Order: sequence, then structure tokens, then C-alpha cells
Amino acid sequence: MKSVRKLYFLIFLLSFCFIISCIKNESPSQEPFEIKIPEGFPEMVFSSDNFFTNDRWELGKKLFYEKGLSKDYSISCASCHQQALAFTDGLKKSEGIEKRLGSRNAPSLGNVGYHPYFLREGSVPTLEMQILVPIQEHVEFDFSMPEIVDRLSLSESYQKLAQKAYSRNFDAFVLTRAIACFERSLITGNSIYDKHFIQKTNDAISMNVVKGKDLFFSERTNCSQCHNGFNFTNYSFENNGLYDQYLDLGKQRATGKAEDNALFKVPSLRNVALTAPYMHDGSLLTLSEVIEHYNSGGRAHPHKNPLIKKLDLTTQQKIELKAFLESLTDQEFINNKYFAE
Repeated sequence: MKSVRKLYFLIFLLSFCFIISCIKNESPSQEPFEIKIPEGFPEMVFSSDNFFTNDRWELGKKLFYEKGLSKDYSISCASCHQQALAFTDGLKKSEGIEKRLGSRNAPSLGNVGYHPYFLREGSVPTLEMQILVPIQEHVEFDFSMPEIVDRLSLSESYQKLAQKAYSRNFDAFVLTRAIACFERSLITGNSIYDKHFIQKTNDAISMNVVKGKDLFFSERTNCSQCHNGFNFTNYSFENNGLYDQYLDLGKQRATGKAEDNALFKVPSLRNVALTAPYMHDGSLLTLSEVIEHYNSGGRAHPHKNPLIKKLDLTTQQKIELKAFLESLTDQEFINNKYFAE
């Protein structure tokens, strides 16, 4: 009788330890994700057919890291948009399947949910539609939506997640909405600049940053004429005199209009110190090269923004401007465990 009691007690003890172990080892990513809007930012607007839920966010995150979106299972969205680099890839031009080289530098996905249109030429009107571009591009995923749906529909996991998130079987609607839901959560607004100048929670900041900020927002440089607002961009299309003639048509590729030749959407400068190389083609390798480009006034392209002119900055002013740009780095964003695979 005593041996039976000991056996029952041992079973109970092992079961209890197993339950406690599961609780302790539970991944933080299993906790509900909450969108937090930084001070000074507007609310994030979700489309009417894709409002935020944690189930949709979880599915979108899984798809963001899913290599099955590419024809040969070799790359995912995260291949060109790596969290440690503020969701860029560190390459001049992104590589697709079989190392096929694209024609443009990968933009950051930080605050991408606030953008009014997408791609360098602004040809895609919604975030839900944007994923269709890399899927079909020969130099990116080189696949098709029907083939992806057929492939991933075989997964019991994806079918369960689709039903839970959207109350329907896994299809193109689910895929495009879920990825967009996850990407809208990639909000960055807790840099040194934000904490000191906006949130007023950090008193420690270098004089180089302060002077660089003053220079950035001055009429001397006119940087803030295009890079303004909470996201440091006005989303306009501009030419910055990078070349006399461009191989990339820019906005003209979408509109067919000659007056749109070599115009590109103004990028956000948030986390810019992490997103090298720079420009639409990755031709400027460092922040110092970017500053020197604008200091020189650029090339004489007929569509160059007239505000871009020779600045004659001193060496110290260049150091200060660079320090300010580096202060826009958000360490919490690139280390947020919820965004990691």
C-alpha cells in the first residue's frame, strides 16, 4: 500500500514540476503584442478589412519570416528587411533567389504603416498590395500568389491560424492582410532625439547633437524642407542631383510622364545610421558621403530640387550634422523581442 502511495506521489510531483517548467519556459512572444504609439506620433490607421488583432499580427509575423513565399524556399521578407539594420539588408541592391541582383536599395520598414503609398516611385497605394511586388518580381521571390496559396494551404498550422485570424481558409486575402498587419506594428520613435527633445525624459545629450539639430532644421541646409514631421519625411517625390542622367526612371516608371523622370519618394531618416548604404541605388556607402553629397550641391539634373545647393559646411558642422542623424537611432526598436523570428 505504501509503495502505491509513493508511486502516486511521484507521478503528482513529476506532473507538477512539468507544469511549472512549462510556465517558466513560456516564450515572451506568446504574450499578447500591444501596439504602443510614441509621444508626438498620430494613431496608426488600419484598413477597414484589416483591423488589428493579436491573431492577425502573429500570422503576419510568421509569414514575414516564411521562406516558402519564394520559389525555391531560399528567402523571405526578412531576408531584405533585417531587424538589426532597422529592417534593411546592408546591401547596395537587394538579392533575390539564386542571388539575383535587384535594381534598388532596400528601404527601411520602420513606420511603414504611416506611408501614404509604397515603392520608390509610389506606385502601390496600400500596404496590403505591396507584398505582391516582391512575390512576382523575377529578381526577388520569382513566384506567384496562386502558387504560394497552394503551397502554404497544405500546412495545417497556416489553415488554423487563418481561421483564427480571419475566419476563412488560407488564401491571398489572408496572406496580404496578415503581413500588412505585422508591418504596421513596426513603429519606431524612441531614439535619443525623441527622448530628449520630444518626450523630455533624457537630459544627457551631446552638444554636437544639439548643434547638428539646429543645423538640420535651419534655412542654411534646408534638410527639414523634405525631411520633416514625426517621421522625418514629407513623402514627396524629389531629385537630389545624385547623377546627371539616371538609369532608374524613378516616378516616371509609374506615370510615364517625362516631368517625373528621376524623382524618388523622400525616405524617412529614422534609424538612418543603421540603413547604409544610401540612395535609391545604394551608391553612397556612409553617412559622411551623404553629407558630403549635399554639401557639394549635387549634380545639375534638370529636375533637381532647387533647395539643394552648395553649403560650404565646415568640418565641425559636418560632424555635428552626422551626430544629429545618429541620434535618430532607436535601440529599443532594433532589439524588440516581439519583432524577432
